[in-house]
Amino acid sequence: MSAKTKIALSLFTVLMCSVWAIAQEERPPKPPGVPAGPLGEPRPYHQRSGRPIVLAWADYRNTGPGGLQHDSVSHAMAVIERLGYESGAYDTYIRTDSNVISKHPVDTKGKPITASSLNLDQVDAIFFIGLREIELTDSQKKDLMSFIKDDGKGIVAAHAADTAFIDGQGASDYKGWPEWGKMMGGWFVQHPWYIVEAPVIVENPNFPGVKHLPAVFPLEEEYYETKDFSRDESDVILRLDTSKLSKTSIYDGKPLRQTDGDFPLAWAKNYGKGRVFYCALGHNTEEWDNPQVYRIYYEALRWALRQTNYEVKPHPLPAAAKPAAPAR
Repeated sequence: MSAKTKIALSLFTVLMCSVWAIAQEERPPKPPGVPAGPLGEPRPYHQRSGRPIVLAWADYRNTGPGGLQHDSVSHAMAVIERLGYESGAYDTYIRTDSNVISKHPVDTKGKPITASSLNLDQVDAIFFIGLREIELTDSQKKDLMSFIKDDGKGIVAAHAADTAFIDGQGASDYKGWPEWGKMMGGWFVQHPWYIVEAPVIVENPNFPGVKHLPAVFPLEEEYYETKDFSRDESDVILRLDTSKLSKTSIYDGKPLRQTDGDFPLAWAKNYGKGRVFYCALGHNTEEWDNPQVYRIYYEALRWALRQTNYEVKPHPLPAAAKPAAPAR
């Protein structure tokens, strides 16, 4: 290598180092929304951006005697995280255990977690997609309900969430949690047709999560039948059109429990000071790549976080949806 080449390489190296140093000086020391502190000062991980925090929670460790597992859960949580990250609307923390469901969390050995720990006091809303037998202590249950009805936080629940905390089935001796069903607005009964394509009706187009949808759209889904649901307490957003579906269950041939044609699929409600949204859609993994579906949950989370305004208004089943009276 000639002397001129060596000199040229040396000058280029100095130039690149200078550019890098200037870039480091101009780079902000902390993410937006987080106060700068002394160099090396530890910062709790739940304060990484100053944006609202969504806890994506799906505890599938105890799923009843059938060993149920929905394949879509992992992808659903990843999509919820991506939507918040790309939009800047919120940060998501994904948990598949239930230790975090507490204002005073403990580790798996029962020891208190205090340093830089995420707990319900730092969370602004929950996205829940767990199911069946979830073990929470009485203290955790109290904290979770307080998070919603006393602190005024929000919860957005997807698909099998209305099977969570339900009394054990079959050989299970699991005891349910009645207040969960009261907060949610209803309980799962069955999916009488398993997976079928049927029309979904947008009953209330004013809710932020459905403004992108047509009045009626077809969707292949594992549609649920719900019990203990009250239109006096919940504002129905989506409803299933069952006019072309069987009136009996494919499993036992028995008639459906709901005979009035009222099959709510999504609803919003208030619970104390908090905001609650449930939607039955999301059984199939590919649904979470469908903007018709994932935008429902994204906008519902923004509503739960109070980034958008919508007043819950329970209403009766529209007269046009009621089955015609039998001819006399």
